[in-house]
Formats: sequence, C-alpha cells, structure tokens
Amino acid sequence: MFIFLLFAYSYSFSPFSPLSPSISFSLPLSFPSAADIISTVEFNHTGELLATGDKGGRVVIFQREPECKTEPYSQGEYNVYSTFQSHEPEFDYLKSLEIEEKINKIRWLPQQNAAHFLLSTNDKTIKLWKVSERDKRPEGYNLKDEEGRIKDLSTVTSLQVPVLKPMDLMVEVSPRRVFANAHTYHVNSISVNSDHETYMSADDLRINLWHLGITDRSFNIVDIKPVNMEDLTEVITAAEFHPHHCNLLVYSSSKGTLRLCDMREAALCDKHSKLFEEPEDPSNRSFFSEIISSVSDVKFSHSGRYLLTRDYLTAKVWDLNMENKPLEIYQVHDYLRSKLCSLYENDCIFDKFECAWNGSDSVIMTGAYNNFFRMFDRNTKRDVTLEASRESSKPRAVLKPRRVCQGGKRRKDDISVDSLDFTKKILHTAWHPTENIIAIAEMHGRERESAGGWQHTHTHTLSPGDTVETHSRVLPPTLPTNEVYEVSLPPPPLKYWMDPPHPWAKQGELNYPMRMMLVYGFS
Repeated sequence: MFIFLLFAYSYSFSPFSPLSPSISFSLPLSFPSAADIISTVEFNHTGELLATGDKGGRVVIFQREPECKTEPYSQGEYNVYSTFQSHEPEFDYLKSLEIEEKINKIRWLPQQNAAHFLLSTNDKTIKLWKVSERDKRPEGYNLKDEEGRIKDLSTVTSLQVPVLKPMDLMVEVSPRRVFANAHTYHVNSISVNSDHETYMSADDLRINLWHLGITDRSFNIVDIKPVNMEDLTEVITAAEFHPHHCNLLVYSSSKGTLRLCDMREAALCDKHSKLFEEPEDPSNRSFFSEIISSVSDVKFSHSGRYLLTRDYLTAKVWDLNMENKPLEIYQVHDYLRSKLCSLYENDCIFDKFECAWNGSDSVIMTGAYNNFFRMFDRNTKRDVTLEASRESSKPRAVLKPRRVCQGGKRRKDDISVDSLDFTKKILHTAWHPTENIIAIAEMHGRERESAGGWQHTHTHTLSPGDTVETHSRVLPPTLPTNEVYEVSLPPPPLKYWMDPPHPWAKQGELNYPMRMMLVYGFS
C-alpha cells in the first residue's frame, strides 16, 4: 500500500560536520500505486508524532518509540501509529468537476489533553480529526449483554456497577468537524493560529478565517479576485500565521512577493501592512523570470522574526523589519539556470518545493532534483547537498555529501548537470521542532519510453459555451471563444495547459510517480 524508507542519520556535532552520517535503521515497504504518492509531511509540536498525507486521501501517523536503554545515544524509531482515510473523491455537480481526495496539507493542533487533534484538507474540504488511545473497556452493563445488544428487561433481576477492565491498546481516529463549502478555488494552505481557537485556509484568490468550533461559516480576510478575471495577474501560493502574534499573517504570491497583514487594522486585509519584494534586475529578465520567481512556500521562523521562502532556484530569508530586499539568499540549484527551456518543456519548472527551519532557526533545508536535498547553515554560511535514495537505505550505511559539476574538472564522486534525473525530486520536507531529525518525501517518476514519446498535441476550436479543464478547474467565461488553442496530453494523470498561457492554466503532475518517506536524525 505504501512505500516508506525510514532513516536516522547520526552526526557527531552538526549536519555540516566533516564526519559522514550513518543510517541507524530502515523500514522498506511495498511498491506503491499512484494513490500512494506522499503529498504532505508534518511533525506535531513535540515531534513525537509524524503525519503524512497521500494522493489517495489517506493519513498515516507515525509515533516515535522510546529510546533503547541499552543504546542511550540512539534515536528512537518512528513506527506506524495509525492509518485512516481522511478524504474520498467527490464530484461537484454544479460545476461538473471532480474533486480529488489528495491531501494537500496537514496541520497539528497544540495538545491540550491526552488526545491529539489535526487538520487535513484536500482541494475543497477541511476536516478536524481526533486521535486518542483506549486501553480499558467497560463491562457489567445492566441493560446490555457482552456483545452490546439490549437485554430483555424481564431477565434483569438485579443491578450492578459497571467496571473498567484492561484491554489491548487501541488507537481511535474520529472526525470532529467538517469545514466545507467555503472555497471556490483549490485550497493550498492551512495554518493554525497561536490563539489555538482559530485557523485560516487559503486558496488561489482568497483567505478565510475559521473558528475551530464553528463549521457553517467563516470570515473572508483576504480577497484578491479582480472584478474582471481578465485583469488577474497573480494568485496566492501559500499563507501562514505568525507563531506568537495571533493578529499577524503572511501570504505569498505567484509574482514572488510577500504580504504581511495585521487583522487589527481592518476586517478585510486586502491592504497589507508590509510588502516584501526584491527589485528585479532588468538585465536578468527572461521569458522564465515570472515563473521561477513564484514563491512555492513560506515559513515563519520559530522566533517569529524571520520569513523563509522558496522559489524555483533559491531559498531566501527575510527580516520582518526590512522589506526592500531579503536578508539572505541561498542558491539551491543555480546550475539549472541554463536549462530552464528544457525544464519548461517537461513541466519541471512548475514544481513546488517546500522549505523548513531547524529548531533553533540556524539551519534551513529544502529539496531539489535527483533525490538531493540542500541544507544551509546561516551562521557559518556553509552548505551541504545530501542524497536520499533507496540505494543508501541499508542499516549503518554512510550518506556522503554530493556535488553537482557544471563543467571543467570533475572529482571522482561528482555528478554532471546533464546526468541529473528530474523525475526524482524532493518536494515535501519537515524538521523536528526541537531535535535534528528531518522527514523527507521522495517522488520518483518512471522513465518515459523516449524523449517526448508520450506527448502529442490536439487542436480544438472553442465555441461559445465550451469549457476547457485545467488541472480540475474550468476556465471562466472570460476565456476568448472561437479561437484555436493547443492542448498537450501527457500520460495519466492527465494535465492540460493553454497556449498562449492563461492565468488559470495551472500545471499538474506528470508521469507515474513512486514515493517514499525518509526520516533522518542528526545527533
């Protein structure tokens, strides 16, 4: 059903130590189907639980086992704690659209009692789940028998006090709230507020504020939808609440900008408090500039002072007190700048990479291609490229730093840019809130028969009233009719895009991917 490889890597001092990390344990599972592709990874606030969501609408929760007494310096393993079906495929009959069951985001609520609560969302519906344990069962009912059936009252001749008796530990997952019918477009982010009572959900054009106890209404706090959809120039790509101030939130856009909003200023936060934008150098502008500048993820630091963003080629750290330029810029894979044309043709340029802070905000991490992931030390300015692959999943195997060579002299273990496998990519990452343990979801697409062999083109003339699907969306009536558009059809899962591009023409996934989730630990 799933394919997971669980690792714990041990370093002597830090991820940037000259000593090589080693794998302390691994757990490979079966070959996956398309529904098993991991779509999100999230630690809870203590790091004892790790939740993953997949394209099949399932949520798998892992629990960290206690450390072994005989090996006090070894990290506890993460084993499967509970698995449940969060979302099912649906169909919107009013818009004639299929709603995928894919889990877009998972967010844990701070633990208030013995039970755990988490939010999960697909494109339209957000659900609140309760995860609890039960190791006792009541026995000795007066009106029920041992199988729970109602007794014949004529047989009840005496009264007894029910008692609780021990039983095997059972993990129960139950839905507590369903938040639906509030988003016209696809939900891309959810974030729990620091007041522990509200959360927000963001789609392409709007951000809504919810109360965790109220499901039938929400408050729209950001709306960037223009009156005329032809004037649409950007969409919301990610959003997050400040970790300490419940009135502050930030959202990113496809234009590469960040907007900090203060809910104390107005009920509708269309007017931002701060705009974080890096001036563009006209000499470096190209056809791909707007695409590669789109922010795919934004994260507040644990201190709340900084913002971490990821676009296609770089990761940037912003200071909340400096809006005109980023405080730090880290090149993730700048060697791909010369290959943007081919990356555009195979749609890799539209991949959305996530980023993560470590517990002390001193190291950042993000994914790349060829199963590589990058880590940057903000204090020493050192960086390292590591490879997460099934080939290095054996216990005690050594994970060596990798280096990509663009030309000239190559070292023995260097890999050429032309040898990178763009079907292997690390999109989803998470870092333990207090320890040097990271979780990485790897996507591995099968090779095509030949370059471009799967792709063909159909030409279709739109007539008044026709609709064209773009990644489970229907274009608005503002799309010009009676014009010829070329629609490319890769293999399932199918993806459409318009040429010339339309603001709503979103890119989807390509190929038949495989997946695995990797957990690393640094001691």
